[in-house]
Amino acid sequence: MARVTGLRAGDRFEGTHGLGEGGEVHGDRPYTVVGRLKPCGCVLDRLVLTATESVWAVHEAAHVGDEPMDEADRRALEAEREVTALLVAYRSPLAAATLPRWVRAQPGLQAAAPALESARLMRAIGAGVDVLRGLGALLVAMAALSLFVTMTHAVREREADLALLRLLGAPPRRLAALMAWEATWLASLAVALGLALGHGLTHLLGWWLVADRSLHLTAWWFTSEHGGWIGGAFAVAWLAVAWPVWRVTRIEVTSLLQAPR
Repeated sequence: MARVTGLRAGDRFEGTHGLGEGGEVHGDRPYTVVGRLKPCGCVLDRLVLTATESVWAVHEAAHVGDEPMDEADRRALEAEREVTALLVAYRSPLAAATLPRWVRAQPGLQAAAPALESARLMRAIGAGVDVLRGLGALLVAMAALSLFVTMTHAVREREADLALLRLLGAPPRRLAALMAWEATWLASLAVALGLALGHGLTHLLGWWLVADRSLHLTAWWFTSEHGGWIGGAFAVAWLAVAWPVWRVTRIEVTSLLQAPR
């Protein structure tokens, strides 16, 4: 949060109501930054930590104003003080299973476990994820078909050149390696462009979410699945070029060079 807002020790800021813009601002009681925590990669990185008493003081000042209070009014305000939310860390798996159930059984209380809520969210959007995966598979199939057509057309256009290479002594495996290398080069260019676009757009989305003080999303996180997708891209490219490569190895030099142009 300090990196996003740019606040340093000694700076002052006002508290507001709500997470969006347009909420009520308590400008008469600003907070003063007294320190910055080191990044921990947890929820604390997105929070501004203040004492609960400071929140009570700000709201009591807004409620009372500049009018003096007697002891009865002060006690009445103190009686209205309440804590509306708690962040609880479990010490054991048993507590994680029993404490939320106990909280929900109490009147006026509600418990939300981040892991369960995240799983529920993924179940809700699971259909959309499946659709995106299906669309991705369709795009991969279309890319493989496009590469197959391109390489087949390239072989037909360059049959005379390939036949001339055969006539000069190039073995069929050399021509096959040449076509396979061309397919590998195209696959490498596609993989580099795809990674740049995917991670670049993710970085822009993460920057927009952080600026909106929402979900923190990073684009510079690579997993073992990246290696699987990259290997799959090269496998698709080599599979698509298999038929053109086979045609190259079956070129009849004499009949091709004697064919009318």
